[in-house]
Amino acid sequence: MAWPPIIQYTTVLLLVLLPPCATDDRLVPGKPLSPGATIVSDGGSFALGFFSPTNSTSTPAKLYLGIWYNDIPQLAAVWVANRETPATNSSAAAISSPPMLSLTNSSNLVLSDADGRVLWTTNVTAGAASGSGSVAAVLLKTGNLVIQSPDGTALWQSFDHPTDTFLPGMKIRITYETGAGERLVSWKGPGDPSPGAFSFGGDPDTFLQVFIWNATRPIWRSVPWTGYFVDVQYRAITSVIVYLNVVNTQEEIYITYSLSAGSAQTRYVLTDSGEFQLQTWNSTSSAWAVLSDWTGGDCASYGYCGPNGYCDRTGDPSTCNCLDGFEPASLEDWSGGRFAQGCRRKEALRCSDGGFLALQGMKSPDKFVLVGNKTSDECAVECTRNCSCVAYAYANLSTSRTKGDVTRCLVWTGELIDTGKIGVGDGSDTLYLRIAGLDAGTARAKSNALRIVLPAVLTSVLLILAAISLAWFKFKGRLSQCVRRKKITLDDISTSDELGEGNHAQDFEFLSVRFEDIMAATRNFSEACKIGQGGFGKVYKAMVGGQEVAIKRLSKDSEQGTKEFRNEVILIAKLQHRNLVRLLGCSAEANEKILIYEYLANGSLDATLFDNSRRILLDWPTRFNIIKGVARGLLYLHQDSRLTIIHRDLKAANVLLDGNMRPKIADFGMARIFNDSQKDANTHRVVGTYGYMAPEYAMEGVFSIKSDVYSFGVLLLEVVTGTRRSSNSNIMGFPNLIVYAWNMWKEGKTRDLADPSISNSFLLDEILLCIHVALLCVQENPDDRPLMSSVVFNLENGSTTLPTPNDPGHYGQRSSDIEQTRDRTENSMNSLTLTNIEGR
Repeated sequence: MAWPPIIQYTTVLLLVLLPPCATDDRLVPGKPLSPGATIVSDGGSFALGFFSPTNSTSTPAKLYLGIWYNDIPQLAAVWVANRETPATNSSAAAISSPPMLSLTNSSNLVLSDADGRVLWTTNVTAGAASGSGSVAAVLLKTGNLVIQSPDGTALWQSFDHPTDTFLPGMKIRITYETGAGERLVSWKGPGDPSPGAFSFGGDPDTFLQVFIWNATRPIWRSVPWTGYFVDVQYRAITSVIVYLNVVNTQEEIYITYSLSAGSAQTRYVLTDSGEFQLQTWNSTSSAWAVLSDWTGGDCASYGYCGPNGYCDRTGDPSTCNCLDGFEPASLEDWSGGRFAQGCRRKEALRCSDGGFLALQGMKSPDKFVLVGNKTSDECAVECTRNCSCVAYAYANLSTSRTKGDVTRCLVWTGELIDTGKIGVGDGSDTLYLRIAGLDAGTARAKSNALRIVLPAVLTSVLLILAAISLAWFKFKGRLSQCVRRKKITLDDISTSDELGEGNHAQDFEFLSVRFEDIMAATRNFSEACKIGQGGFGKVYKAMVGGQEVAIKRLSKDSEQGTKEFRNEVILIAKLQHRNLVRLLGCSAEANEKILIYEYLANGSLDATLFDNSRRILLDWPTRFNIIKGVARGLLYLHQDSRLTIIHRDLKAANVLLDGNMRPKIADFGMARIFNDSQKDANTHRVVGTYGYMAPEYAMEGVFSIKSDVYSFGVLLLEVVTGTRRSSNSNIMGFPNLIVYAWNMWKEGKTRDLADPSISNSFLLDEILLCIHVALLCVQENPDDRPLMSSVVFNLENGSTTLPTPNDPGHYGQRSSDIEQTRDRTENSMNSLTLTNIEGR
C-alpha cells in the first residue's frame, strides 16, 4: 500500500491539553451503561457513551453509542456502534427506561432501546472466554474498546470495526487468503453518522495500493507500494511527527501509524464529502487543523487525465499530458480542459516492437498484473515476450509477501489509467513504456535501470523455459507421474478459416495428459465428477498434478469439430488477461478432444444469477464488479490483444466466477479473428445463443466487434435485473428483456428494473448508469453502439453525458421446440462452456 511522500507545513504552536482525572475505564456484567454516563479511558483521552450529533436536525433526537475525544471541548466522535440503528430519547418509555449498553455473560456487548429491541451487538463466539473470573469491556487509552477474557485475551475490539476515523495504533489491513479487510466508511452527512457513500481501504485485488471509493467507483488511488513505507516520518508541524508503517506478513498486509511523544490529538478522517484528511487539534484556535488533504485538486481525482494520459504534479499548476507515443483523442476537448477521453497511440504497436522508454518519477497506472518471483531482467522479458504488454515497472520490496519473494514486477495490458508524474523519490516508479517503432537498444540505453541486450533476453527465455520444465517434473505427484510435457503441433489439422487465409498455426507447448490418466482422474468420466454440460459435451472436476482443474470433454457428435477445437486451443493459448479463463493443457488421443482449464470454484454466472437459493451471493457491489470485469475482458479481445477477436457467444453461461466472484470469459470455440483493416464479416453459418445475438448477425450473418457489444448489453441487463433474456414471468408480457427494459426506460421507470434481491445494496446512480449503457449496447444499428473502450471508461468512472439510446428493435422468436431444447441444457457449478449452437 502506498501513501504520499513527506510534506512540509508551516510551523504552528500546538498546546497539549492536560487530561482530566481518569474515571472507571470498563464495563462489567450486571452494570449497564445508560445515557448521561460515560466510561473514560486511563489517562482521560477518550470517553465511551451516548451522544447526539451537535448539528443534527432530526426530531426526535437520535442517540448513538460512540467513542469520542474526552480532552478537547468539541465533540469529535471517532467510533460509532449503531450507525444504522440509532436510539431515540423522546418518548415517555425512553425516559423511564432509557437505552442501555450491557455486557452479557456470553461475553457480548448488547445495545438495546427502551422497548428491549436490540440495536447493535458484538459477535463474540460463545465460550470464547477462558480462565476464572468475569469478562470486561475496557476502553484503552488508545481509544480502542476491547472485550477481554479473564486471562486478558482480546475477544473483540472496536479497532477491527472502524467507522470514519483512522487512529494511531489502528490497522487498515487486507488478508491475503480472503482479500477481506477493514475499510473506513464516511458519515452520511455532518450530523448523520449513518454509513455514507465513501470508503477507504486496501485494494483487495493487488494488495499493493489503497483506494477511496464512491460506492464501488474509485475516486482516488495511492501509488503502488514500492517497499519504502517502513518507519517513514511525516514531519507536519514542529510538535507533531507521524510515523507511518506498512507491515507485510505471510498472512496479511496492513498500514498503521503512531505519533511522537507530546503530540496533540491527531487523526485521519474520511469526511462525508469523500476527502481523506490528516487533522490535528489546535488548542489555540479550538479547531481541527487540516495538515493534508490527499484528495484535494483535480489531479488527485482517479483517472482525471483519461486513458493513456498522466497528470504532471512536478509543476505548478499541475497539468495533464499524453504519455510518450500518444496524442489527445480529442484536440478540441483537450484544449478546452476536458481530459476524460484521454490519449490514443500515434502509431499502433506491433508484436515486433520491443523498445521501452524509461519514464522516471512516475505514479504507476492502475489495472496492473502482479508477477511474482522475477528479477528486473526477467520482468522486462515478461513484458517483451507478451505482444499485449504495453508497460512494466519493477521494485525490490523491503519485506516479503511469500517466502523469499521480495520482488514486485507489474505489467500492463490495454489502456493505462490514473498515471501521474510525481518526481523521483520515495513512492515513485520508473515506468517502462512500450513505444511503436522504437529501437530496443536505443530505448534501453536511455536508462541505467534497464541493461538488457538480445542475447540476454534469449538466454533468459531459455532459462525460464528450462526452469518451468524442471519444476514441472519435480512437481509431479501420483497422477502427474503420467503427465508429461510435449510439443503438440497443430499444423496437421486443416487450417481454419477462423484464423484467416494463409495464417498457419504455430507450434504451442501445453501440458499434455494421456487419455488413460484423464479417465483415471475423472473416475472414467463418472457422473459424480461432472460439474457441467453443454452443447459441446461435458465438464468434469479432477486433480491433475496436485491442482484442481476442469476437464472439458467434447462429445463425439458435438458440433465443435476439429476447426473449433483448434480455434479454442490456439486462441486461449495466445490470450492472457485476468478476465479470461486460463487454458492449462489439452489432449487429442483416441479420437478424443479434451481441454484442461483452471478450475473456478463458483462456476458459471447464470448458475448463480438465476438460482433463487444462490443469487443472494451476488449483492450489487459484486454484480457491478462482475459487469466491469467482463467489460475489461471484452475490451482486451477487441482492442488490446495482438489480434482483434470476436467472441460470438458471450452470455451468462460463458462467464465463470472464481472463489472471490471475479469473472472470467470462457468458451472461444466460436471466436473469429479480424485483421487490422477488417471491420466486419459475413457467414452462412450463424452460431451462438439466440437472444444474445445481434439482429444483423442472427438475420443476415453479419458480425463484428459490435456484435459482441450487443451481447454484452443483453448480459448487462440480465445481471442488473436478475432476469433471463427470455423470461416469461418477469418481463410483463413483453417479447424479451430488451424490449421490456427499453419501455421501462422510456416511461421513466428505470429504477424499477433492479433485481429486488439487491434492493438493500445497490446505488441508484450505478443502476441507472448500467441500464443506460446496456440500452446503448443493444441499439439496432451496429454503428450506434459504443466501443468497449467507451463502455469500460463510463462504467469505471461514471458519466452524466451519455447519448440517448435509440430503439433497439427486436426480431421474431424461434420455434418453441428450439427454446425447449435450450431450456434442457444443464447449468451447474463451474460449467465451463455451455454454448448452444443454433444454425439457420
